[in-house]
Amino acid sequence: MNIGPRSLDNGHTVVHIRPATDADFPAILQVQQSAFGEYAAVYTVSGWTTETLESLKEDAKEKHILVAEDERAIVGSVRFWTVAGVCVIRLLSVHPTHQRRGVGKALIDEIERATTDAHKFYACTMLRTPRNIQFFLNLGYKAETILPNHYDHLDLLCFAKYR
Repeated sequence: MNIGPRSLDNGHTVVHIRPATDADFPAILQVQQSAFGEYAAVYTVSGWTTETLESLKEDAKEKHILVAEDERAIVGSVRFWTVAGVCVIRLLSVHPTHQRRGVGKALIDEIERATTDAHKFYACTMLRTPRNIQFFLNLGYKAETILPNHYDHLDLLCFAKYR
């Protein structure tokens, strides 16, 4: 896997995509809390908004984590890993002030570029989040599975994209 610093200049801001370091973990949790916090009225998202630094450190031992940062701070992150040719994408989070600016797309594009050992990319989102669903459809992902009553009793819609 070849993950290196990359830049996105979308006309609004320049965002750099790079592998996360331990020093980034507190900022990753803050972005995640802000991003998933907007769904608190729709879903119980406490698993994503109350993750601890310790659990993130444990997760980082088994998964790749990318961050997106502008000139001031980390504004997005995503975790992923590959199992038997399937790249699983989780916890794509973009700070609300940077959403709809190409940050999430840049993070997904970097995963797809860097993950050369996958024939399939797989990501899930909450079923009642039309903006997230449209995001994956716009990136060429196809709805593949509904997981009813899954994490914290959430209904999830899972997407796949094949090479």
